[in-house]
Amino acid sequence: MTSLSLSRAYPCRYGAPTIATVDPAIFTRCYFTHCLQCTFCHDACCVYGVDFDWRVKRNLDTHAAALESFTGIPRSAWFSGDATPDASMPGGGSDRTAVVNGACVFLNRESRGCRIHAFALAAGVDYHDVKAIVDCLFPLTWEGEALGPAEEVLDSSLICLDQGPTLYRGVREELRYYFGDALVTELDGVEAAVTAGRSSSGF
Repeated sequence: MTSLSLSRAYPCRYGAPTIATVDPAIFTRCYFTHCLQCTFCHDACCVYGVDFDWRVKRNLDTHAAALESFTGIPRSAWFSGDATPDASMPGGGSDRTAVVNGACVFLNRESRGCRIHAFALAAGVDYHDVKAIVDCLFPLTWEGEALGPAEEVLDSSLICLDQGPTLYRGVREELRYYFGDALVTELDGVEAAVTAGRSSSGF
């Protein structure tokens, strides 16, 4: 689908990325959304690791000792070493989390979910300060200034597709956190127009 232009560009609260267009598919494609209530995916979306923006990676350094103690994973094993400069990432680039035995090093293999998120909840830390923006916005992502579905949606490899809320509704509050109320207000309007158009066309 052709991306729709927004009324203006909306920069992330950290300066990057910036959103200026949106793929209308985010208002129509659906996914299970409530991750830890899922009984069928077996954390399949955690098998590749995640691009960890440098802003959050620096924050993680301040909690390194506590996170090592909480997870039992030494900080030397957290990342793959593939540092990638990227002006669209908070902090100017990213590192990839390591993949160990077929899944992200931070996946809780004894239970479910992300050990970093669990650490944040246990330590009283805002998870936005220790989890990657890519992770928090999934299954949405951005390319340049375009907001749209993540690759796993586009290639239909996301196991929980086509059930539950739309991609947009699933991460609406994350978009609000990173980009502000004004973006969400405008996207709500675009959503209404897109869904009205689908209704009138019979789809």
